[in-house]
Amino acid sequence: MSQQFILSAVQEEQREQWDDFVNAHASGHLLQSWSWGELKAGAGWHPQRFALLERERGQMVAAAQVLCRTLPHVPLRAGYLAYIPKGPVIDWTQPGLCASFLAQLGDKLRRQGALVLLLEPEQFVRAVDIKSSENSCLSEDFASFVVRPARPIQPLRTILLDLTPDEETLLARMKEKWRYNVRLASRKGVTVRAASTLDDVRTWYALLQTTGERDQFGIHTLDYYLRAWRIFAPRNQGRLLLAEYNGQLLAGIFVGLFAQEGIYLYGASSNEYRNLMPNYLLQWEAIRWAKQQGATRYDFWGIPATDDADEAMAGVYRFKSGWGGEVVRYVGCYQRVLRRRGRLIAPIAD
Repeated sequence: MSQQFILSAVQEEQREQWDDFVNAHASGHLLQSWSWGELKAGAGWHPQRFALLERERGQMVAAAQVLCRTLPHVPLRAGYLAYIPKGPVIDWTQPGLCASFLAQLGDKLRRQGALVLLLEPEQFVRAVDIKSSENSCLSEDFASFVVRPARPIQPLRTILLDLTPDEETLLARMKEKWRYNVRLASRKGVTVRAASTLDDVRTWYALLQTTGERDQFGIHTLDYYLRAWRIFAPRNQGRLLLAEYNGQLLAGIFVGLFAQEGIYLYGASSNEYRNLMPNYLLQWEAIRWAKQQGATRYDFWGIPATDDADEAMAGVYRFKSGWGGEVVRYVGCYQRVLRRRGRLIAPIAD
């Protein structure tokens, strides 16, 4: 089977071909887009892109954007970490294809000096099926690739909202209080617009700092978000939406758009005028925008690992669970040691 396919490095001039393939694939994801690799290149990662091609026709049949960087306390000459976020982009129901790609990719990275390969597939199980078939969506050949579970880097659970119904149906499927709050915010004069200048991003970042301090979570640097906006917005692969009241910024969210999916990536909200419910109108406008751009689902990007009411992020779960989506659990993160110096990897930043 491996002789039917050949692994090939993808170069800058093939960017559009890469994005076309990932964007159209059933397991495509924003984190496998060329733009995401470009963003991470400014944050200490070195992106490499590999495609599996049919030997005879040269047609791309699988792809993996691999983010590489040195490990803590390990000299560069000793090797590096390779990480595939939300990938590979492959049909997991084809065992031979998976076996060929994973074997060739592992060999290639090992020869380059990678110590460990982490994979975090964009495959999930719906909540109702978790107990009976947690890993059924992965090829059996995945196990033969000699991988073992690792601590997840991306959120292990999320809520996905089906965007195929019309807007009236989407509104009807929300919890009543959510629908009421969306309309209240609009009625009280809250407006939503897309960020259009660097100053808009800077103002939003100041709000993000306030939110991080209030809710006790870490954030990236201002430069990171400026880069994200510069990279994604011109390609219509992301938008920073701002909710305002009488010219004052109350909240803002950065929404990704790729592979027919809207993704709620980053959010910030003020301590003022919370009674106007700006976050509800903001999220609704993000959902509407993603649907208008052709997205068929909306990812609320992470909820706590459990439904425990005492969970530190239980409030996040409550907010995200009211929009009519369904809870799903991803199959998680896996690692393969490629060289003897490789070892179990501690969690890394995304």
